[in-house]
Amino acid sequence: MTTAGTTTGESLPPALTAENLVVEYPAGRGRKVHAVSGVGLEVAAGETLGILGESGCGKSTVGRSLIQLPPPDSGTVRLGEVTLTGLAPAELRRARARMQIIMQDPVSALNPRRKVKDLVWEGLSIWGSGDDPRDKDTRIDAALRDVGLDPATVRDRRPHELSGGQCQRVCVARALLLDPEVLICDEPVSSLDVSVQAQILNLLETATRRRGLSMVFIAHDVSVVKNISDRVMVMYLGKTCEVLPSDGMQDEAVHPYTRLLLASLPEAQRGPVAVADPAVSDGPAADLPSPLDPPSGCRFRTRCPLATGLCSEAEPPLRDIRPGHRVACHHV
Repeated sequence: MTTAGTTTGESLPPALTAENLVVEYPAGRGRKVHAVSGVGLEVAAGETLGILGESGCGKSTVGRSLIQLPPPDSGTVRLGEVTLTGLAPAELRRARARMQIIMQDPVSALNPRRKVKDLVWEGLSIWGSGDDPRDKDTRIDAALRDVGLDPATVRDRRPHELSGGQCQRVCVARALLLDPEVLICDEPVSSLDVSVQAQILNLLETATRRRGLSMVFIAHDVSVVKNISDRVMVMYLGKTCEVLPSDGMQDEAVHPYTRLLLASLPEAQRGPVAVADPAVSDGPAADLPSPLDPPSGCRFRTRCPLATGLCSEAEPPLRDIRPGHRVACHHV
């Protein structure tokens, strides 16, 4: 793809494509929050793309705009050969049934009045599966077993009777029962205990591999994104900084912000990365910018140890520096 701010996928035909996504929110007095500014991506069939960045960088907004909740202010999203942006509401609902989202808070994502068996079957009941009740029960039980839940124990319970990890497994079962082509995971483990996080991550990885699913995995935890993804897209203040393979990420990352994120990992995990954060070093004074008034040129320049006058004057294009590796920086 040639659009600036767009990631380049592998040779497989893309399952999901986005170009020049722009999302802005009104903030009163004529001001706007520039949540996402010209971001694009490609996800190949069977690939997991991780979106990484600190809170407020726009990664969750990208995920929601991919599934049109709400649609982006501008830009296009294609699911396979179908362009989702601009579809009539009825056509959009049917098309995006092929793309499911798993939210950050599993308890809030489930109707507290409904039993687990009804929550898991909800998608197919909306789309009129037409299956007889015996087949319905068999499929619900199979879906629960696939995510590590005992149907006899949980199928007649309600969300408040389950743990957070069990609720997230129910959300995964509900999403997978519709047999989607693309799964969007918006920080699906951030609210869970560390031991439960590992279980959910293993469950997602197994499900995508066995079903050939494509996945967009959004998180701010560097180690989680690095371990579950095939490629990683790093975002800062609504822009893409770098896109690179997850294998060898700690050695090959070149953007100052990516290296700053890697330096935040415990030493045993990060490998040979040594970059000081200007916020706590003798480098440029730390100036945490606001999406209401993002810096000119490169948005990371106010925290970057490499910043020069060029960085304030011109926005760096996202360019290829090697196959599968793109970076938006004037100085690397």
